[in-house]
Amino acid sequence: MNTRKNSGGATTTPVKRQGGTKRAAASGPASERRDHLVKLAAELFARKGFQATTVREIAEEAGILSGSLYHHFDSKETIVDEVLTTFLDDLVGRYRAALEQDGDARTILSEMVRIGFSTLEPHRAAITVMQNDWNYLQSLPGDRFDYLVKAEDEVERMWVGQIKLGQAAGLFRADVDPKLTYRMIRDTIWVAVRWFRPGGRLNTAGLAEHYITVLFDGLATGERSSQKA
Repeated sequence: MNTRKNSGGATTTPVKRQGGTKRAAASGPASERRDHLVKLAAELFARKGFQATTVREIAEEAGILSGSLYHHFDSKETIVDEVLTTFLDDLVGRYRAALEQDGDARTILSEMVRIGFSTLEPHRAAITVMQNDWNYLQSLPGDRFDYLVKAEDEVERMWVGQIKLGQAAGLFRADVDPKLTYRMIRDTIWVAVRWFRPGGRLNTAGLAEHYITVLFDGLATGERSSQKA
């Protein structure tokens, strides 16, 4: 597989589910109905937690019988699979595209920050589920949710690779740990899903630009040396 110079070692392997939960072939009204059910279930998972949400509750929310839900999905796990992979495919695909762009490490990282914040609205439920139910999903028997760790590892490699490239080019400070820096950036973006509300003073694009300013230009004024004791 080919890897671009500025990718920091990221590969182009697609995010894959491990549990054989292939999306059923459907089109037209059937596909629209399935998508509607996934969105309803995602909101319940985000609100109540995946473990606490029952198939019966999903069916009641949709106004159908539990048996009718099994016409579209063979299990609750299949539904959350679809919720999470839709998010991860979008996120990882857009990160990979950002790495293919021309520009230095600061330009690329800025775009990755924008991508991360831009997912807060369309993928709010999936991000919430990943935060709240990550450990539970990983504890389930088998390797069904192994793709979560694989996707997380790939995303970390992309971010850390760019930070290291920026350090090597003299764009970023050499005295900061790349992995720790990435994890602080990651948590800042994803935790925002808990307090960000659409329609507020800033939209997700505004949040991203504000964070980029703080990330690269800092909060304190003057020379860093003048702030030392």
